Amino acid sequence: MNAHVSPESAVPVSDDNVSEDSWTVAGRTFRSRLIVGTGKYKDYATNAAAAKAAGAEIVTVAVRRVNLTDPTQPLLVDYVKPTEFTFLPNTAGCFTGEDAVRTLRLAREAGGWDLVKLEVLSDPKTLYPDMEETLRSLKLLVAEGFQVMVYCSDDPVYARKLEEAGAVAIMPLGAPIGSGLGIQNRVNLRIIIENAKVPVLVDAGVGTASDAAIGMELGCDAILMNTAIAEAKDPIRMARAMKHAVIAGREAYLAGRMQKRLYADPSSPLAGLI
Repeated sequence: MNAHVSPESAVPVSDDNVSEDSWTVAGRTFRSRLIVGTGKYKDYATNAAAAKAAGAEIVTVAVRRVNLTDPTQPLLVDYVKPTEFTFLPNTAGCFTGEDAVRTLRLAREAGGWDLVKLEVLSDPKTLYPDMEETLRSLKLLVAEGFQVMVYCSDDPVYARKLEEAGAVAIMPLGAPIGSGLGIQNRVNLRIIIENAKVPVLVDAGVGTASDAAIGMELGCDAILMNTAIAEAKDPIRMARAMKHAVIAGREAYLAGRMQKRLYADPSSPLAGLI
C-alpha cells in the first residue's frame, strides 16, 4: 500500500533528502515520478533518448503496437532496454475485456511481466475508458495473478470500486488521450487522491510542463505521458522539461502552498512607516 503524504504531515525536505522521496507500487519502489510511453516517436532511438532525458524508471508499452518479438524488424528492447527500465505493458487499443486479458497474457509470455496497465476503451473518437468493462477486466486479471494499474475516468466512485477490486494503482485521465488539454477536473482528481490507499497517477491529457506540475501539486504520486513528449518539436528537450515540472510540482505539494486571499496582504510590515 502506498500512503499518500499530505503537506501537513510531510517531513521537511532539504537538498540532501530530495532524492530520497520515492513512491511504491505493488512492492516496487521508484524515485522518478514520471512514466513515459513508447508510441508516436519517429524512431526507437529518439524514444530511448527521451526516456533517459525524462529521468524515467518506468516505460509503458502498447503490446499490440510495439514490436517486442519480431527479430526481422527493429525491436524496442534493443533501444529501451528492460535492464534499464521497468516495462509496464498496456492494453492500448482494446475495447473489450477479453481483448485486454488476452493481450496481457501475451505480454506475460513475451517478457514475464505481471505488473501491467489496463485500459479498456469505449469508442475510437473519445478513447474514454469503458468503466464497466474495465472493472470486469480487472477482476479477471487479478484472478490470474496480475498486478494491475488501471486507466480510468476521473470518477471517484469508480476509483474506489477499482481499488476494492484489487487495482494496485488508480490512473484517472486528466483529459482525453492525446488531447494535450491539461487537467480538466481538479476537484474530482483531488477527491480520488484523498480517498485512495494505492498510488494515484494522472494518465492522459498532459500537454505541457505546467500541466504536469499541476497534477503533482494536487498530490498525485506520479504522471504518465506519451504524446506531450513524442509530438513536441524537440522531444528530448520536452522530456527534460517534464522531468523538472514533475519534481517542481511534487516539491510544491510537499511544501504546502500559501492560503489564497481575497485582498492584498503586504509582503513587508506597514507599521512604523515614516
